[in-house]
Amino acid sequence: MEVAQFGINLTSEQPEKLMAFYRDVVGLPKRPEMGDGAFAMGAATLFVDGHSETKGSAKEPQRYLLDMFVADLKAEQVRLEGQGVKFIRKEGQEPWGGLISTFLDPDGNYVQILSMPAP
Repeated sequence: MEVAQFGINLTSEQPEKLMAFYRDVVGLPKRPEMGDGAFAMGAATLFVDGHSETKGSAKEPQRYLLDMFVADLKAEQVRLEGQGVKFIRKEGQEPWGGLISTFLDPDGNYVQILSMPAP
């Protein structure tokens, strides 16, 4: 299979609230050519939308982890905390050498910011 693009469709009972979070708090750039709820995550696209079967907060928030590799994990964590984002893990050291901080979006999904070890 040759995949031309990669997208993640994150559904919510309150998609407007989730769109505002990823746009205004996390700071993901919009991808207007892909629709109102489309955001660039590197080469991938995060789509935020409603779904008739999605109710309430995430039941298994660890099932899907949105990973965002960033240049300065500590600075991003401080910036997000300054906007009221709740972290459930801060600068956790991984066996492979990287750092991971995990926060919750408004629907209770786990979102991780990661930094790779220095070469």
